[in-house]
Amino acid sequence: MKSKKLCLNLRDRIVSRHRSGDGYRKISAALKVPISTVAFIIHKWKQFGTMRTLPRAGRLAKLSNRGRRALVREVTKNSMVTLKELQHFSVERGEPSRRITISAALHQSGLYGRVARQKPLLSKRHMTSHLEFAKRHLKDSRTMRNKILWSEETKIELFGLNGKRHIWRKPATAHHLANPYSEAWWHDVFHGVATGQLCDCP
Repeated sequence: MKSKKLCLNLRDRIVSRHRSGDGYRKISAALKVPISTVAFIIHKWKQFGTMRTLPRAGRLAKLSNRGRRALVREVTKNSMVTLKELQHFSVERGEPSRRITISAALHQSGLYGRVARQKPLLSKRHMTSHLEFAKRHLKDSRTMRNKILWSEETKIELFGLNGKRHIWRKPATAHHLANPYSEAWWHDVFHGVATGQLCDCP
């Protein structure tokens, strides 16, 4: 969190004491200012010849730190929230609501809009059955493995398009269980139980 700026009079006193030969620790104790602040002010005076606040480089952020943290919390609660919904949320808080401002703030926090993975939602029971099946057939030959019918690979669209859904997530977290998968796969597509079955194929 940013601390309050020191008044110009106090900065002048710090530099005056430094020019008189006082060390950083002595100045800090006398004026009750942290040593790091004393060192920064003296370094700035040596480099720029002034103790005043210099003009900042670039344009100041329109979205406050509090507003950015609120957006991150909202996205963390619901990663499928859209930019339009985030705009309404930002307006309710009295913050800037331009789409580019909101997306830039989320990018600054490491969150990016990505297409959700289209994969069946596996429960712990499915994962356990996968592991048990793999252990049972670990020593099977390639010919035997080719006879396995994977029910989760059977995809039949019942209605609608097998569309895409975007979510907010951090890079390299596509396969994390915390990230939801595409709802189009959950609701619009029929799929079997995630297990394998052996088929006596010719």
